[in-house]
Amino acid sequence: MKAGAVRFSLRSLMREWRAGELQVLALAVVIAVAAVTSVGFFADKVQRAMLLQASELLGADLVVVSPEPIEPALREGAQAHGLETARFVTFPSVVLFGDAAQLAELKAVDGGYPLRGRLRTSEQPFGSEEEMEQGPAPGEVWVEARLFQQMEFEPGDLLQVGETELRVARVLTYEPDRGGALFLLAPRVMFNVEDVPATGLVTPASRVDHRLLVAGDEPAVNAYRAWAAERLEPNQRLEGIRDARPELRMAIERGEQFLGLAALVAVLLAGGAIGVAARYYSERQADAGAVMRCLGASRAFVVRVFALRLLWIAILSSLAGVLAGFAAQTVLTRLLGVWFPGGLPAASAWPVFSGLAIGLITVVGFALPSMLRVGRVPPLRVLRRELGAPPPSVWLVLGLAFLTLAVLLMWQIGDLRLVGRVLGGALITGLVLWGAAWGLILLLRPLRTRGGVALRFGLANLARRGSLSAVQLSAFGLGIMALLLLALVRVDMLAAWEQNFSDDAPNQFMINVQPDQVEPLQALFESRGLAKPVYHPMVRGRLIAINERAVNPEDYDNPRAERLAAREFNLSFRDAPQPGNHVVEGRWWRAGDDPRQWSVEDGLATTLGIELGDTLSFRVAGETVEGTVTNLRKVQWDSFNVNFFVVAPPELLTEMPATYITSFRLDDDGDGLLAAAVRQFPNVTVLDVRVLMERVRAITDRASLAVEYVFLFTLLAGVVMLFAAIQATRDVRQQETALLRTLGAGRRHVLAGLLAEFMVMGLLAGVLAAAGATLIGYVLAQQIFDLPFAVNPWLWIVGVGGGAAGVGLAGWLGARGVLRQPPLLTLRKGV
Repeated sequence: MKAGAVRFSLRSLMREWRAGELQVLALAVVIAVAAVTSVGFFADKVQRAMLLQASELLGADLVVVSPEPIEPALREGAQAHGLETARFVTFPSVVLFGDAAQLAELKAVDGGYPLRGRLRTSEQPFGSEEEMEQGPAPGEVWVEARLFQQMEFEPGDLLQVGETELRVARVLTYEPDRGGALFLLAPRVMFNVEDVPATGLVTPASRVDHRLLVAGDEPAVNAYRAWAAERLEPNQRLEGIRDARPELRMAIERGEQFLGLAALVAVLLAGGAIGVAARYYSERQADAGAVMRCLGASRAFVVRVFALRLLWIAILSSLAGVLAGFAAQTVLTRLLGVWFPGGLPAASAWPVFSGLAIGLITVVGFALPSMLRVGRVPPLRVLRRELGAPPPSVWLVLGLAFLTLAVLLMWQIGDLRLVGRVLGGALITGLVLWGAAWGLILLLRPLRTRGGVALRFGLANLARRGSLSAVQLSAFGLGIMALLLLALVRVDMLAAWEQNFSDDAPNQFMINVQPDQVEPLQALFESRGLAKPVYHPMVRGRLIAINERAVNPEDYDNPRAERLAAREFNLSFRDAPQPGNHVVEGRWWRAGDDPRQWSVEDGLATTLGIELGDTLSFRVAGETVEGTVTNLRKVQWDSFNVNFFVVAPPELLTEMPATYITSFRLDDDGDGLLAAAVRQFPNVTVLDVRVLMERVRAITDRASLAVEYVFLFTLLAGVVMLFAAIQATRDVRQQETALLRTLGAGRRHVLAGLLAEFMVMGLLAGVLAAAGATLIGYVLAQQIFDLPFAVNPWLWIVGVGGGAAGVGLAGWLGARGVLRQPPLLTLRKGV
């Protein structure tokens, strides 16, 4: 019997396909899978490209960091995995030129450095830059511009490094891996690793940081990372791009969040289209189910036949959707590839399997309950047309759809907390939309006796089919709302994100400023017609205890927590939160409060397990400073403003030794100011972060552009959902139209009435969508992306106007087909 069901389902599938009833469902599945797969292919390429570009800020894809010489086995293992390798060592030391001595941060690199990105140098301090594929040759040294001012030597002079002298060949302006260690208190001096033995500076007792750089294909890098993690010594660690600067990490994470949001909306709309199309198809198949029962088929056999038919449609349509998605992303890659240096990398095979799986899961979750009801059609329907399939269980439909949605969301975005928020938000939004739709339908009932004939007809249709109109209105509102979120709210959120990298964003940092140097430096800025920068106090302190429990790096399993516990913090003190910081828990201190308080960045608190009310003890200049955590702050790390992990009231740290730090904007023609500042105050360190900003801005631009293109697929999924919702009422409208024409109504009047009905429905759906998009956009911006949000009036203009025009046009196109069928044929079919 089971084999017979398989054969029968395959034979009947061809017949039903030719009849055209399955084409709506199949089209919904194809478009759904194509949308999701194209998003998957394209997002996979874009994310791989962004990570590849971001890896330039490490100089590699993966770095092994060790205070001891790295075992040759780790390098040999990388090469065995087919990866490129390079190495360098860094250590502080004093360099000499004549009678001048200066502490410097020495970096000895081999010929393979860097593996990602390019070094930049110039022939003279603050001169034009040139890209270099590798570091200094043996016998040469490259130094930062600030060392030229501090030691007053020229290119070509000999600089004494330890026991040897190296010729100053070029000015070092940029290192790719500087993104992971932005603030070096001492100027950089780079030379070849072959010259290290001659310096005599590296001994077993030396404080040296050894790094092994690894780069290659992502699968090979991931495999090596897993292999190396099992062979690392306790004092060694692995660093990837996500362990780099907070500015960079935030840019990548937000880029992935925006792409995930776009793909998520496409999945939601696709599932809705499949569910509506499946319900329409199951209603059309009531006669077929009744005939099969009359011919002796059991209910189980009928259910198997229709379930198998659905399975074949799901498999074939998913395959077609994967091919369509691959073709679509190929076109997008060609269009967008010019924006990525070196083009986009090849996508992995994962989107193929995920597209097929998502297609099957979506069909089963959203279509299966409607198909199961066909087996419950009574055989008596062949004689009594009013008997149809009993409606599916509301709990079954909602439960399975909710479970499917949860699986798809978890698959698509992988963040359990975000999935929970989206599911809760989707449930609340659906209930609110349905309730609001019912309310609007009730408000329309008194108006159906007013206006012209066409308007009265359209309003009467909406009011008469209250339940069906409310469902359709909710579906249209949900589809339009999703499109508004990506069309306008998305633009607003991306614009808010990109404002962090505006033309006014700081691109220079000045650190190690002494208290008595703040006013002269501000005066120097004013003398050149520039705004005075704000200097922030910075106190060095080590966290030694949390609630009187000693802080030991070995107590933490998280590598980042271990590093934070072992480092010294840059503490600061302020009366009020600085711009870009806002309190998320607790409250900021006020005048007259106990000064023994701390404000902690919420990410640091999560990593180190710090909670509101905890007592933190810091060792500052040989003294212990204690205070209670009274508030947690959200910090806008990607603003390139000065930010601190831990801040205290001024009274707590005022007496502690402090230096000052500031960030400011300086155009290219202001480089003379930097030279003047360093010449007047040799101890001051100026850091140029323009190149780092360019890299982070590039990642932001790539993510924005990717979301723009991903939106096209989401728009297509929304159009399909709109089409499926209109098709679901096609039979009912056919019957109504046939009766009206039989009673003497002309085609023009009927068409005008249908157009009025759809336009009013679109207008109401637009109102619901604009209100929902505004509310959800606010929640997304504030709670998930941590971005400012402002109400966009175009949201209402486009939502209401576009809803009326779009749904009206779609209804008109659908109604034309209804009017083509002769009324007598419709009445004879008893539809």
